[in-house]
Amino acid sequence: MMIKKYKNILKKSLFFLAATTFLTACVNKDEFFLLEDRSGIDAAIWSTEGAVEMHLRETYDMSTPRFPHQDTYDRYPIHLASDENYFSGNDTWAKAALGVQGFLANNDVRFVGNKYQGNNFGDNRYFDIARCNNGIVNIPAGTMPDAIKKRFIGQYYALRALNYFELVKVYGGVPLVLTPQSPGTLNVGGRASAKECFDQIVKDLDLAIENLQGTTWGDSDGRGRISVEIATCLKAKVLLYWASPQFNPGNDQSRWQTALQANKAAYDMCTTNGRDLVPNYADIFLLEGTQNKEAIFVRTYSSTVERRGHNTENKVRPNTEGGSSNAAFIPTLQLLNAYPMSDGNAISYTGANKGNVTYDATMFWQNRDPRFEATFAYNGSLWPLSGKTNRRQWNYVNATGETANYGVYCRKFSIPSIASGAVAYSNNLGGNGMDWIDLRFAEVILSYAECANETSDLGLAKTLVGKVRMRAGLGKGTNPRDFGLENVSGTADMREFITNERMIEFAFENKRNSDLRRLRKWHLLSGTIQTIRIELQRSGDRASLESVNPTNSALLRRDTLDFNKKSTYTHFFKNTVLTPSGIGSFSIPEYHYFYTFHNDFMYSSPLLQATIGWAGGTFDPLK
Repeated sequence: MMIKKYKNILKKSLFFLAATTFLTACVNKDEFFLLEDRSGIDAAIWSTEGAVEMHLRETYDMSTPRFPHQDTYDRYPIHLASDENYFSGNDTWAKAALGVQGFLANNDVRFVGNKYQGNNFGDNRYFDIARCNNGIVNIPAGTMPDAIKKRFIGQYYALRALNYFELVKVYGGVPLVLTPQSPGTLNVGGRASAKECFDQIVKDLDLAIENLQGTTWGDSDGRGRISVEIATCLKAKVLLYWASPQFNPGNDQSRWQTALQANKAAYDMCTTNGRDLVPNYADIFLLEGTQNKEAIFVRTYSSTVERRGHNTENKVRPNTEGGSSNAAFIPTLQLLNAYPMSDGNAISYTGANKGNVTYDATMFWQNRDPRFEATFAYNGSLWPLSGKTNRRQWNYVNATGETANYGVYCRKFSIPSIASGAVAYSNNLGGNGMDWIDLRFAEVILSYAECANETSDLGLAKTLVGKVRMRAGLGKGTNPRDFGLENVSGTADMREFITNERMIEFAFENKRNSDLRRLRKWHLLSGTIQTIRIELQRSGDRASLESVNPTNSALLRRDTLDFNKKSTYTHFFKNTVLTPSGIGSFSIPEYHYFYTFHNDFMYSSPLLQATIGWAGGTFDPLK
């Protein structure tokens, strides 16, 4: 009888594993979630640690944020569109999201649907929530030791909170499904209010913190897993959003006080745990595991483990070194101009506190915030790709091997030592295997600073922002005035300062879209999407620049010229502006702060309502 019992458990566990691992299959992969009696026939599964562990890993895989632009599933770019990257001007859905090429319609936004067996990350958040609900409800009835149960349940609570947070940021109030059921049939009374959703998200994170107390993860088997620290930081972030203008247009100060307390708790916990800023900004994404004290919540990747990689190295590199540059990682003029000068002052600043550096639009890379050099590869800059120590990047139009005609590239997510032939992620292997850092200590600091500012503690806000700017290499000493903050004189000034600081500190880290919407600044964007283009003064200059240097046959003439000297640079090059064709100025309707559901999701319940502002909309997303 005992042998038969364990055979049955094993059989059920194998079925469970099949249901959770074959995410690329087209059929039957969700059969587990359709079983009628989850507490009876499947009870043995929830008592099998290995089966639950596999289920949890797949839940992480479908829930944890990943490299932006890694996925190309239907209509996802609308959640990334901003004034940060040039892709917003090239992608159809991004154009619509920004209002620069028509407006979005009800069926143009999809984060959820009635098809819950989607193969891709983000196809349907309710499928991911269903996974969490099954773990939360069924694990307590199993026979695993209580300590193991709590360890699992804590992670499921945090992942459910994370999924609901992503939904609420996009839609406002959404249906709250907290018990196991088919995600395609959400007969739960329609959409909950935004407050009810935020209350549930915070409750889930509190339960995660409670259940994960005493749990520690090793770097080898726990990197990327949610801990008490991560759950505490996520709670602080959630409450920051609840206090922000997108959800708090009336500026209820009690929300800011609550957010301040939560963000202080997150900051204090991080410092107690030894968190710190990586000394060199350029190393943030290059250091992994215990080497990186700044990285808090990460998604791990590998170039050698099948189906655990990504193609970002290929998307940031130029064609000359094995890449295929993607407009998603090409900076706009708005982003380039957001970086201050090396004295910490904006490029347009002319006041009494100006240092001894001057902005030159032609030589735009000179005397800038050191994060500029760490983030961008401009024409003539050193970028030692493929291990070529003295290699310079040439971006002028028609340069040999240059096909994209972009004047500035992103170097932030590149590992220069990778050979050009190993850049591409193909057959589920290769690429750089760099971990994605979704939350780092710098964000905790700046979120805390934002809360301090909104609760009238300008001094604390300056001190906190000064920490980030000091790491960047702006100014000297520890007084806030050394970092360009002496010009900030009040809450409104500091609010704009922090917004700009986030734009440059987290360039290309998938924060800008959310920040613009969270702060209700999206509809205020003006102008058009543009980037820099470098052209030759004369077409014949190309042959001269690319001729062999007469004194060193290993170099081309362009590699030996001093292009930091303006007269030399302007003799050969001129900076122009590249604007996508067929688009106009930004024109983002305010109702785009909250999307409505796609019709295929609306059909799943007669109680669901479309969002106000959209066709047939009657639901107030803030109600």
